[in-house]
Amino acid sequence: MLDHDGDTHLYVQIADILRDQIRRGDLAPGNAVPSEAAIQSEFGVARTTARRAFHILRDEGLIYTVQGEGTFVGSPGQAPRESRKTPRYQQIANDVVDRIRTGELHPRRPIPSETTLVQQYDVARETVRRAVALLREQGWVYTVPQRGSFVSSEEMWPQA
Repeated sequence: MLDHDGDTHLYVQIADILRDQIRRGDLAPGNAVPSEAAIQSEFGVARTTARRAFHILRDEGLIYTVQGEGTFVGSPGQAPRESRKTPRYQQIANDVVDRIRTGELHPRRPIPSETTLVQQYDVARETVRRAVALLREQGWVYTVPQRGSFVSSEEMWPQA
Protein backbone atom coordinates (compact mmCIF):
# COMPACT_ATOMS: atom_id res chain seq x y z
CA MET A 1 0.00 0.00 0.00
CA LEU A 2 1.36 3.39 -0.96
CA ASP A 3 1.59 6.23 1.53
CA HIS A 4 0.34 9.18 -0.52
CA ASP A 5 0.74 11.61 2.36
CA GLY A 6 4.21 10.56 3.52
CA ASP A 7 7.59 12.11 2.83
CA THR A 8 8.72 9.39 0.38
CA HIS A 9 8.00 9.87 -3.32
CA LEU A 10 5.50 7.38 -4.76
CA TYR A 11 7.98 6.15 -7.37
CA VAL A 12 10.48 5.32 -4.62
CA GLN A 13 7.78 3.40 -2.74
CA ILE A 14 6.87 1.45 -5.90
CA ALA A 15 10.54 0.67 -6.55
CA ASP A 16 10.78 -0.60 -2.94
CA ILE A 17 7.76 -2.87 -3.44
CA LEU A 18 9.13 -4.32 -6.70
CA ARG A 19 12.61 -4.70 -5.17
CA ASP A 20 11.08 -6.69 -2.30
CA GLN A 21 9.21 -8.91 -4.78
CA ILE A 22 12.48 -9.58 -6.63
CA ARG A 23 14.39 -10.34 -3.42
CA ARG A 24 11.65 -12.68 -2.16
CA GLY A 25 11.67 -14.50 -5.49
CA ASP A 26 8.11 -13.54 -6.42
CA LEU A 27 9.71 -12.06 -9.53
CA ALA A 28 12.49 -14.48 -10.49
CA PRO A 29 15.44 -13.72 -12.80
CA GLY A 30 14.28 -13.73 -16.41
CA ASN A 31 10.63 -13.22 -15.49
CA ALA A 32 8.73 -10.29 -16.92
CA VAL A 33 8.13 -7.35 -14.59
CA PRO A 34 4.61 -5.87 -14.66
CA SER A 35 4.39 -3.26 -17.40
CA GLU A 36 4.29 0.48 -16.76
CA ALA A 37 0.60 0.37 -17.62
CA ALA A 38 0.02 -2.42 -15.08
CA ILE A 39 1.90 -0.47 -12.39
CA GLN A 40 -0.10 2.62 -13.27
CA SER A 41 -3.35 0.70 -12.92
CA GLU A 42 -2.41 -1.28 -9.80
CA PHE A 43 -1.16 1.69 -7.79
CA GLY A 44 -3.31 4.44 -9.29
CA VAL A 45 -0.30 6.54 -10.34
CA ALA A 46 0.77 8.36 -13.48
CA ARG A 47 2.79 6.56 -16.14
CA THR A 48 5.79 8.78 -15.38
CA THR A 49 5.72 7.60 -11.76
CA ALA A 50 5.97 3.98 -12.94
CA ARG A 51 8.80 4.95 -15.32
CA ARG A 52 10.73 6.59 -12.49
CA ALA A 53 10.37 3.45 -10.34
CA PHE A 54 11.69 1.33 -13.23
CA HIS A 55 14.55 3.77 -13.71
CA ILE A 56 15.66 3.25 -10.10
CA LEU A 57 15.57 -0.54 -10.46
CA ARG A 58 17.41 -0.38 -13.81
CA ASP A 59 20.13 1.76 -12.24
CA GLU A 60 20.46 -0.82 -9.47
CA GLY A 61 20.84 -3.59 -12.07
CA LEU A 62 17.73 -5.42 -10.87
CA ILE A 63 15.77 -5.13 -14.14
CA TYR A 64 16.40 -4.49 -17.83
CA THR A 65 14.17 -3.63 -20.77
CA VAL A 66 14.09 -5.11 -24.26
CA GLN A 67 12.28 -2.76 -26.63
CA GLY A 68 9.08 -4.30 -27.96
CA GLU A 69 9.24 -7.24 -25.54
CA GLY A 70 9.07 -5.86 -22.03
CA THR A 71 11.03 -5.43 -18.84
CA PHE A 72 12.64 -8.41 -17.13
CA VAL A 73 14.23 -9.25 -13.79
CA GLY A 74 18.03 -9.38 -13.80
CA SER A 75 20.54 -7.97 -16.21
CA PRO A 76 20.87 -8.82 -19.90
CA GLY A 77 22.57 -12.18 -20.28
CA GLN A 78 22.38 -12.95 -16.54
CA ALA A 79 19.36 -15.23 -16.82
CA PRO A 80 17.44 -16.30 -19.88
CA ARG A 81 14.26 -14.29 -20.10
CA GLU A 82 10.83 -15.73 -20.68
CA SER A 83 10.78 -16.52 -24.35
CA ARG A 84 8.10 -15.11 -26.58
CA LYS A 85 7.70 -16.87 -29.87
CA THR A 86 6.23 -13.74 -31.42
CA PRO A 87 7.15 -10.19 -30.37
CA ARG A 88 4.33 -8.40 -28.58
CA TYR A 89 3.87 -5.78 -31.32
CA GLN A 90 3.46 -8.61 -33.85
CA GLN A 91 0.82 -10.27 -31.63
CA ILE A 92 -1.10 -7.00 -31.49
CA ALA A 93 -0.87 -6.56 -35.26
CA ASN A 94 -2.03 -10.16 -35.78
CA ASP A 95 -5.02 -9.57 -33.48
CA VAL A 96 -6.01 -6.44 -35.43
CA VAL A 97 -5.70 -8.36 -38.72
CA ASP A 98 -7.96 -11.08 -37.31
CA ARG A 99 -10.51 -8.43 -36.34
CA ILE A 100 -10.36 -7.01 -39.87
CA ARG A 101 -10.73 -10.44 -41.50
CA THR A 102 -13.71 -11.39 -39.33
CA GLY A 103 -15.46 -8.13 -40.18
CA GLU A 104 -15.30 -6.70 -36.67
CA LEU A 105 -13.27 -3.79 -38.10
CA HIS A 106 -14.60 -2.43 -41.38
CA PRO A 107 -12.79 -0.81 -44.35
CA ARG A 108 -12.46 2.97 -44.15
CA ARG A 109 -13.40 2.87 -40.46
CA PRO A 110 -10.97 3.53 -37.60
CA ILE A 111 -9.03 0.86 -35.78
CA PRO A 112 -8.91 1.22 -31.98
CA SER A 113 -6.93 4.26 -30.86
CA GLU A 114 -3.37 4.07 -29.64
CA THR A 115 -4.55 4.68 -26.07
CA THR A 116 -7.18 1.95 -26.31
CA LEU A 117 -4.63 -0.58 -27.60
CA VAL A 118 -2.11 0.40 -24.90
CA GLN A 119 -4.74 -0.27 -22.24
CA GLN A 120 -6.17 -3.37 -23.89
CA TYR A 121 -2.78 -5.10 -24.30
CA ASP A 122 -1.09 -3.57 -21.26
CA VAL A 123 1.96 -2.46 -23.27
CA ALA A 124 3.99 0.67 -23.85
CA ARG A 125 2.82 3.20 -26.41
CA GLU A 126 5.88 2.47 -28.56
CA THR A 127 4.85 -1.20 -28.82
CA VAL A 128 1.44 -0.17 -30.18
CA ARG A 129 3.11 2.27 -32.58
CA ARG A 130 5.29 -0.54 -33.92
CA ALA A 131 2.20 -2.73 -34.39
CA VAL A 132 0.35 0.00 -36.31
CA ALA A 133 3.47 0.74 -38.40
CA LEU A 134 3.64 -2.95 -39.33
CA LEU A 135 -0.05 -2.97 -40.26
CA ARG A 136 0.48 0.15 -42.37
CA GLU A 137 3.55 -1.38 -44.06
CA GLN A 138 1.59 -4.54 -44.88
CA GLY A 139 -1.34 -2.55 -46.30
CA TRP A 140 -3.97 -3.42 -43.68
CA VAL A 141 -4.35 0.15 -42.44
CA TYR A 142 -3.60 3.71 -43.45
CA THR A 143 -3.15 6.74 -41.21
CA VAL A 144 -4.69 10.17 -41.62
CA PRO A 145 -2.77 12.85 -39.67
CA GLN A 146 -4.74 14.13 -36.68
CA ARG A 147 -7.53 11.63 -37.41
CA GLY A 148 -6.06 8.21 -36.63
CA SER A 149 -5.55 4.93 -38.45
CA PHE A 150 -8.23 3.33 -40.59
CA VAL A 151 -8.78 -0.08 -42.15
CA SER A 152 -7.69 -0.07 -45.80
CA SER A 153 -10.05 -1.02 -48.62
CA GLU A 154 -10.13 -4.77 -49.25
CA GLU A 155 -8.21 -4.47 -52.52
CA MET A 156 -5.25 -3.04 -50.52
CA TRP A 157 -5.08 -5.98 -48.11
CA PRO A 158 -2.14 -8.34 -48.53
CA GLN A 159 -2.85 -11.59 -50.34
CA ALA A 160 -2.71 -14.53 -47.92
